[in-house]
Amino acid sequence: MTFPADYYERVYAGVLGKMIGVYLGRPFEGWSYDQIMASFGEIKYYVNDRHDLPLRNHLLVVTDDDTSGTFTFLRALSDYNNSLDLTPAQIGQTWLNYIIENRTILWWGGLGNSTEHTAYLRLKDGILAPHSGSMALNSKVVAEQIGAQIFIDGWGLIAPGDPALAVDFARRAASVSHDGEAIYGAQVIAALVAQAFVEYDLDKLIDTAVAFIPHDSVTYRLIADLRAWHTANPNDWHEARTKLAAHYGYDKYGGNCHIIPNHGLVILSLLYSQGDFSKSQTIVNTCGWDTDCNAANVGCILGVRKGLSAFDGDPDWRGPIADRLYLPTADGGRAISDAVHETDFILESAYAMRDEKWTPPKNGARFHFSLPGSVQGFQLQDDNLVLDNTPHPTQPDQRVLTIHYSLNSNGKSALWTPTFIPPEAIDMPGYSLLASPTLYPGQTVRATLLSNSANLTPIKVGLVIQSYGEADQLITTYGPVMNLSPDKTSHLTWQMPDLGGEPIVHVGISISSDEPVQGMIHLDSLSWDGTPNVIFHRPVGSGRMWKRQWVNAADYFEDEFGEAFRVIQNRGCGLVISGTREWIDYSVQAEITPHLVKTFGLAARVQGQERYYALLLSDQKTIKLIKRLDGEIVLAEQTFVWQFGTPYKMRVEVQGNQIQAWVNGSILFTVEDSIRPLSGGGIALVCEEGRIGTNTVSVMPTP
Repeated sequence: MTFPADYYERVYAGVLGKMIGVYLGRPFEGWSYDQIMASFGEIKYYVNDRHDLPLRNHLLVVTDDDTSGTFTFLRALSDYNNSLDLTPAQIGQTWLNYIIENRTILWWGGLGNSTEHTAYLRLKDGILAPHSGSMALNSKVVAEQIGAQIFIDGWGLIAPGDPALAVDFARRAASVSHDGEAIYGAQVIAALVAQAFVEYDLDKLIDTAVAFIPHDSVTYRLIADLRAWHTANPNDWHEARTKLAAHYGYDKYGGNCHIIPNHGLVILSLLYSQGDFSKSQTIVNTCGWDTDCNAANVGCILGVRKGLSAFDGDPDWRGPIADRLYLPTADGGRAISDAVHETDFILESAYAMRDEKWTPPKNGARFHFSLPGSVQGFQLQDDNLVLDNTPHPTQPDQRVLTIHYSLNSNGKSALWTPTFIPPEAIDMPGYSLLASPTLYPGQTVRATLLSNSANLTPIKVGLVIQSYGEADQLITTYGPVMNLSPDKTSHLTWQMPDLGGEPIVHVGISISSDEPVQGMIHLDSLSWDGTPNVIFHRPVGSGRMWKRQWVNAADYFEDEFGEAFRVIQNRGCGLVISGTREWIDYSVQAEITPHLVKTFGLAARVQGQERYYALLLSDQKTIKLIKRLDGEIVLAEQTFVWQFGTPYKMRVEVQGNQIQAWVNGSILFTVEDSIRPLSGGGIALVCEEGRIGTNTVSVMPTP
């Protein structure tokens, strides 16, 4: 197939539309139409700053199952070689890899109450998808709740103009946890997203989507009724909502959040808004029920349909969110993200599925600002700066982040973007924000800056980071500074310093001047590379964020009993994880004490709970080097008698396809892994049924 010429921007618009809908609808999720009208009237804009909202609803950019599930489950593609033959069982395995039980992505409402929690427990018990989500196993009511629809948009984004492919992928993905009408609703949404790349007419879009589902289904009848009501009275969506509630309301279906009423609101808002993004968000959010889910589906469809112009005019939908996105999973280095970063990932998968290669702009820089209006989470230290996304001053086919500055004598200001959990999100209520930093000591940050030709005098620029310090106060550290003359380009480079075990929370650009000055500079790109050189330990005068840089996928992760890192797992295998997929060749080591444990060890190239290499001591008599990938694969093994209470210096080194392992300074294993090797990932402490502890974990480049 041929990708649309504007595919990149349209995917980005779809991602933004999804995010805007979630952030808009989240504060009053689950409210009724009457409650919303009484409290707010028609929803016209973000309400998170309303003082009459519960405290937990005041944050604008939040963790949410709609976004974290959508952009996480889509990773099944890249994890399984971007195969068009991806199976429901493989998508189910993706659930087990990324979801941390009772903590991330899902609503953990219990067996038989939360559809997704029920399906997760089936998967954990070894029941493969699609049986894991079937109504034969879980009952019709449980299987037909809304979850399949809310996670489905991404499968449409990878299939531009190919609704049949989107519908097929939607069936596979939805069947992990849902069945029946839930799958039909998900297929309609996926088809609408896919077809919106090539079809603007809403009626034709809906015609295309409903052709893929059974004509005797409730979903098909629901959509037909809504279209008939719209034809009869196209200007009164309030009347249509009343009819929808009367004929297809929550009282007609069991469970907590059935798909049929909410799917009805998605279609209703598309019809009665006539495709206008702002009006659609007003309708779908004012109508109530599962507001964030419904608004997100509508936002994605209409973002794709019209592209970035869908958000033009008032109100300003994009400014307050600044592309920011949190995706907490067991792959913690992907948690701090943004709309452009996820768009890049979607395009890489979409092209790879078709045996083509797509590389993000500017040689894959993490922050490249190549999409109109994108700021990728960058925010300002103060009012001395103003940000804007503009065409590159000398290469109009590219874009840059333009910084307008106005400084007094000896003035200094900065702009930065999060690399870890920012202060406002530390105690985020609702869905947990578990994350590892994206940037670590030892890595090298690189940025390219241009001074505008209209500037009259040079300006001083440099790189800057913020880290957590004593009592989790923010500490600002400035890198080398250089003069940037008018109409010149500077390349800034700075290797991240040791921070005493504290995590980096922001990275950005500092701007300063000895004299009053005004002008503009352009940030072309910012990225980093290299292997970390870092020792994880309890810092002096520490707060809690030094430990939060480890994603806790164990039962308990303690530090108040002497050891800095104490991992306890009651049943099965638990991990605590740090690092990112960009870590390739490195050495990790720790002196670990087994207190009472079945199996314990140290892992490298960790990509979640089910994808890693590990050196494990087991049953007090065995040592083995394993690969965890759709089950455990023993790469090497030998007898090794070990004792409780005795510390063991463990080291794992990964370089290319070679894995080496040491205990107490003696090399025990050297293995080449050539079958589906894991190419990169973070580190983890591994604990199976028991307790282990250590005070330091070190990561460094390989010799």
